[in-house]
Amino acid sequence: MKICCCSPFLEVAHRRREWQFSSMGSAEKETFESQMAALCARRFDAPLAHLKRLSGGASQESWTFICDGEAYVLRRNPRGLRASENALPKASEAAIIGAAAKAGIAVPQVSFVCDDEDGIGEAYVMAFIDGETIARKILRDAEFDTVRPKLATQCGEMLAGLHAIKIEGLPDLAYSDAAGELEKYAGYLQSSGHPHPVFELAIKWLRDNLPETRPPALVHGDFRNGNIMVSPEGGLVALLDWELAHFGDPMEDLGWPCVPSWRFGQHHLPVGGFGARADMYAAYRAAGGEIDEKATRFWEILGTLKWGIMCGVLMVSAFESGADPSVERGSIGRRASETEIDLLRMLIGED
Repeated sequence: MKICCCSPFLEVAHRRREWQFSSMGSAEKETFESQMAALCARRFDAPLAHLKRLSGGASQESWTFICDGEAYVLRRNPRGLRASENALPKASEAAIIGAAAKAGIAVPQVSFVCDDEDGIGEAYVMAFIDGETIARKILRDAEFDTVRPKLATQCGEMLAGLHAIKIEGLPDLAYSDAAGELEKYAGYLQSSGHPHPVFELAIKWLRDNLPETRPPALVHGDFRNGNIMVSPEGGLVALLDWELAHFGDPMEDLGWPCVPSWRFGQHHLPVGGFGARADMYAAYRAAGGEIDEKATRFWEILGTLKWGIMCGVLMVSAFESGADPSVERGSIGRRASETEIDLLRMLIGED
């Protein structure tokens, strides 16, 4: 799609998710703008225009820009540094997105993976898609009233298609089943040296209720409200943020969107705050998928524990060490207490 540099289309998109260079110093900002200008000249033989950072990424950077009348998004690790141990290399992430596109999953089209000559760090560039990712708007703005009731069904259909992708021929992704994920996060908690009795109680329950091992499938790893793009006209139009994709139990992707934190206050609608489990499950089964509802419940509780440890241990550590000094990183660390309340409710059968 050709976009005029003064297009109201892009202006709306920027208002939806705009975050300027607030986390960068002036020298770093100038360097990054120069790097992006050089990338546009090398890759598109055109000048850079309208470079803006998108909000919402807790662990990755996304930037919109225009080159030669086309709108793009640059996706990169924070400040272009190497990926964390939990995140895919950007080349692998881009390859997985390409495989999902071939399978009919709605994803952005990857234009290219950046190399050393681009000088931008580990990153890739993809086409810009118009839509909304901010959960508060999706759940409350009147323009989404028509599509909101069908989002849980669309999620079930998308996940069934994703989990049907043959893993042969995909990049060599990490494998993580229920026991592996649980012990990984239990290790993070133990290494922190800070007591979290509710997390320890949840770990005991989870160890006592491990689901059966299933044949490995491609798992998105972060399928939730906030990582899906929604349009007022068509509903679910793209699945984003693939850096945690791995091989594992497909029930993980059905449990994670029901974690209470991803309902954004709409707790009576467990699927992302917009729908019922029954609707997502029915669509998943209708599209050929099989569901173990005890296993999805396990993954909901494990997901709640994982998010609590991400907030109270990993985010806090990144902020305190200076690895990521952004206000966003520090403020997310304060949300661990919310997950403790959620876990207590879930462990007594509520929710």
